[in-house]
Amino acid sequence: MPTFNIDGQSTPAAEANISVLDHGLLYGDGVFEGLRFYASRIFRCSEHLVRLKNSATAIGLVLPMSEQEMADAMNEAIDRSGQADGYIRLVVTRGTGPLGIDSSTCRNPKTIVIVDELALVPEETVKQGAKVIIASTRRLSPDQVDPRVKSLNYLNNILARNEANAAGADEAILLNDRGRIAEGSGDNVFVVQQGELKTPPTTEGALEGITRGAIIELAQACNIPVSESPLTPFDLATADECFLTGTGAELIPVKYVGQTQLNDERPVFDKLQSEFRQMVSGQS
Repeated sequence: MPTFNIDGQSTPAAEANISVLDHGLLYGDGVFEGLRFYASRIFRCSEHLVRLKNSATAIGLVLPMSEQEMADAMNEAIDRSGQADGYIRLVVTRGTGPLGIDSSTCRNPKTIVIVDELALVPEETVKQGAKVIIASTRRLSPDQVDPRVKSLNYLNNILARNEANAAGADEAILLNDRGRIAEGSGDNVFVVQQGELKTPPTTEGALEGITRGAIIELAQACNIPVSESPLTPFDLATADECFLTGTGAELIPVKYVGQTQLNDERPVFDKLQSEFRQMVSGQS
């Protein structure tokens, strides 16, 4: 059962609730982070909290708790959960206010911590590789909504994931308004072409993922050439390797792009997956 901490206070599951007038619920007005913990330690906690703060600043939301207070609240919930490894959802809503989108009418932003198990992808998919499709839903342009803002409004991503479900696929890849790869519905995209690792830059509409950053660091440490480069569906279909990264997903290899089957041999992915496992074990 999930463990909750609301506004810094441990909260029984039956009492974990927010007002129906909270603008986070009514309008998706708020920000969030998804974090992992391994051996009861939060992976790259400070990076997640900095990103949360930046997201909040970008939408004019003043965080009601300090970074240390939020870290303490998450650790308290982890301790009560009794889990060694798991997932954290850290949410800050705009707070309650009258109906209408005027955020200046809202008072008392809410900080919500949820600790639970997470199984986004079946283990068999992680071993064999995922099937992805190119979604008809386009990623909102960075000049409309900056992808660095991790807001509670995830409808764009949900619609793409609905397409994947309808197609019997594991994930959907969103293109931007120029027809280039932005990201998956809940993860970043990497390809390997002739030994070089490539991922779309955030200017293409990609979230600046924490796991994405860790993989770039690991590739550089392993002397694997890596770059942030614009990619198209052609690059995915013709890649030597393709994989997805995210806090929940960690690393997932891609086996099919639509009906195109990719190589079963994934030396770069295998190396980075092994290095990532060592990284989370050592909490570097």
